[in-house]
Amino acid sequence: MVNLLSALRVALLMLALFGVAQAFMPVGGGTQTHTTITGTAVLSKVKEACQAVAESEGREFKPTGSSAEELLRACLGTATGEVSAAKFHTALNQIYMQNGLVDRELARSPAHHFNNEAFVQSRSIITEGTVSVKANVRNGNFQTARETLGRVCHTLQDFYSHSNWVDLGYKSPYTTLLRPDLPIDNVADIDTPTCSDCASGTCPNPLLPDILEKKKLTSGYLGLESATKPKGKCSHGGASDLTSAVEPRGGLSKDERRSDNGALHDAAVAVATQATLDLLEDIRGAAGNKEFLRLMGIARSAVLCFVIDTTGSMADDIAEAKRVATQIIDTKKGTVDEPSEYILVPFNDPKFGPLVRTTDPDVMKAKIAGLGADGGGDLPEMCLSGLQLALTGAPPSSQIYIFTDAAAKDMHLEKTIISLIRSTKSTVNIFMTPKKTRSESKRSLKYTARAPDFRVYYDLALASGGSAIEVSKSNLPQATEIIVDTSTSALVTIMQRSRSKAETFSFLLDESISNVTLYVTGNSITFTLKSPTGVTQSSSQTSGPLGEVKTVGNLKRIRLNAVNQTGLWEIQMKSSSSYTVKVTGQSAITFVYDFVETFKGPHPGYAVIEGRPESGMPTMLLLTLSSAKGPGQLKVTEAALLEVSGSGVANGTVEHMGEGNYLVSVESAPAGEFVVLLKGQDTVTSSLFQRQSTTQMAVTPLTIKVVADKNMEPGKQFDVPFTIHSSVPSTKFNIRARNDKDFAMNVPSSVTPVGGSTAEGVLKITSPANTASGTDVTLTIDVESASGASDSNYVVVRLSVVKKVTDFTPPLCTVVNVNNSCPANCSEALWMATVSITDGNGTGVENIWLQQGQMDLVSTNETEADGVTVLFNSYQVACCTPDLQLTVTDKEGNVGSCFHSIRPPTTTPIPLTTPHGGQPSLGLAAPLWLCLLLSATAVLRDITPFSL
Repeated sequence: MVNLLSALRVALLMLALFGVAQAFMPVGGGTQTHTTITGTAVLSKVKEACQAVAESEGREFKPTGSSAEELLRACLGTATGEVSAAKFHTALNQIYMQNGLVDRELARSPAHHFNNEAFVQSRSIITEGTVSVKANVRNGNFQTARETLGRVCHTLQDFYSHSNWVDLGYKSPYTTLLRPDLPIDNVADIDTPTCSDCASGTCPNPLLPDILEKKKLTSGYLGLESATKPKGKCSHGGASDLTSAVEPRGGLSKDERRSDNGALHDAAVAVATQATLDLLEDIRGAAGNKEFLRLMGIARSAVLCFVIDTTGSMADDIAEAKRVATQIIDTKKGTVDEPSEYILVPFNDPKFGPLVRTTDPDVMKAKIAGLGADGGGDLPEMCLSGLQLALTGAPPSSQIYIFTDAAAKDMHLEKTIISLIRSTKSTVNIFMTPKKTRSESKRSLKYTARAPDFRVYYDLALASGGSAIEVSKSNLPQATEIIVDTSTSALVTIMQRSRSKAETFSFLLDESISNVTLYVTGNSITFTLKSPTGVTQSSSQTSGPLGEVKTVGNLKRIRLNAVNQTGLWEIQMKSSSSYTVKVTGQSAITFVYDFVETFKGPHPGYAVIEGRPESGMPTMLLLTLSSAKGPGQLKVTEAALLEVSGSGVANGTVEHMGEGNYLVSVESAPAGEFVVLLKGQDTVTSSLFQRQSTTQMAVTPLTIKVVADKNMEPGKQFDVPFTIHSSVPSTKFNIRARNDKDFAMNVPSSVTPVGGSTAEGVLKITSPANTASGTDVTLTIDVESASGASDSNYVVVRLSVVKKVTDFTPPLCTVVNVNNSCPANCSEALWMATVSITDGNGTGVENIWLQQGQMDLVSTNETEADGVTVLFNSYQVACCTPDLQLTVTDKEGNVGSCFHSIRPPTTTPIPLTTPHGGQPSLGLAAPLWLCLLLSATAVLRDITPFSL
């Protein structure tokens, strides 16, 4: 009974955690979706990895509750500070988004859905995608890995709903789908009939007796445009499948739970979930626990990213960047504000890069210390090229800090940078220390944006929600306090506006907010700040009743006092020139969002928009809320699209979709650049809150679609087809494309639409033959209508370069000797285990990961026989750690594992089910916690099918 209750708690924990699971749910009735299946498996593996990391570090893993934030807190251990789940939700959404893309963009591809008996081709999509995920994780390209993982999960799960696997009685996954070295056999050939006719379309078992008896594999044929299918073959089924009306009528699909297929649907969900767990365990084994958690967005949220000008006049600026980086590294160590990653991009003229990315603070210190200031001379530098590398190399929603004293030479990249800012939602903060010209050398430097030299920096900062700060080199240390402020976890923006006239702005501070700071940038500005209690303080008061005001260059930084902050504040601005005002703080109450559109097909739903939303129609977005205890105590009272530089506001209608997810529909978006404004209430404390997104967006009559779901190969040309549509007739679409690796590209300069509205084109890109496997390249395509430059859009595509793999044989790991003499008091003794590790004739062992347990390697012996190297590793394990699990990876990412436990056996092992043509499942046929989870999910959720 104790184990049963424990399993039930795990099941309910999973239910509570995958709040994003409905974010891309199709429209209709049912109980399970690809998202719920993927979310269940991902969060189960996250919990296992967190537990293993905690155990290896000798600490407990005990979440204080069932929310994602509490899981994060337990994963981070003893680190102090505020925790935000924004990056965790963002990472999950990236996986779910690409999972849904397979239904939207690849509905007509049989191989992506195991339709039309395309078993070999479908398996290739899974195995090649898995190789790509592992290679990208190995190179730290986590976003690319997540996107590929989402697509792979969809195809893998479709095998169980679109084939007859569970109809044949199998209760375990078909592990051959993860093993390209094993044959897929016993497949019904093209001439073998598979189904009987079902006039009603809802027959419980349409398979022919011969197929059942011989356990022949088959899957349904799907026709979205044609009713043609091979004679006697099963259809997919459903109203959108034209073949389902052709004898044999009906279909095999178990996507939706109906009265006639309830048991089969439930079985397909259970096995698809276990198959997803097996896939994730394989990736976890190749990555190791800590990198697997980074893949899933489990990390301290702060990322320290510097883009630094290294021309001859920048010695003081480089020294300041080094000082600030060292201060952050040293003062934030052991807190949740400790950066999870460090990124450095130097730029000069004509060179820029390379991008340096590390999790080791000492490496970051050394890299900045090693920067030299030399070269340059003609003032403009390659700043935007360096920023492009940072935007493509840093995680989404990063804070990026640029140091420069010159204008940008590479202005042709401006629109590409804007596209990348919108795609990544990263914030760009720019510290400008302009050089004095000869005519200025005898007079004081004025802090003005000298158009057009520095205009682009102000535009980029505003577009991203950041700050453009212009100071002298001697005053730079005072300005860089903003880096310490913003390189922090749980940072939220409460309000940001841009104006060129006097105006009063209000902003709401709630009880969860701490470390509130205001930033005002501009020249000749005065302001008056007013608290909710009516107390005021002017900008001339450097230390007043409301806070401290520091002025440096064109920046005024106001740090509010820690007491009496809750309520509605006002700031009255007085200026006749351009200025920005921004209010930030730290809080676990935050939100992530994506603009979405509906799509039709057999399983219609919502899909994330890559690029700008389309004008002339309602604008929709999906919001996911989170707080310190999860979203359950929060409710949204208002959501709107708000112009930052104007007065336009478009209020939206809000639909609560459960578990902290909201669908917001705006009938008509503002004409100018806008952000998302969210207001709500904490129902426990009754405190009202306000949050604002930072990245500016705008609608457009142009849409651009790109589908690139395959890997690039080194040295080979890769085609990227795209489609452009405009709701406003155009004579021509101008094309501009760039990639961050400078790979050779053949890009059409323009394409001509058919009928004035739709055009198609193909971009060709080739990576060098020596490109390392696991390299990712970010491709940005910008489109403008010849009828007007304001009619423009973009798409950002992440591609992976992966060499063809021929070694699919996993390494061997075997426990060969155990010395167990543990007493009753486990804290007083150790046990020993020796394992043998070999990769046979493969590519060679690359890593040995500790997946479970806490142990020390005490000795290693190496022998060689018949050309095969065998390692004998001996481990010393505390008796209080009864389980030992190691995974071994070779250089291609193949994973082998070995496990030993000194726990006394308590139950009779359940025999593995060995399906025809495959290998035993990596796990039990139907773990108890999974059965409980699926049962609880069926009761508590009313969501739709795991689709096409």
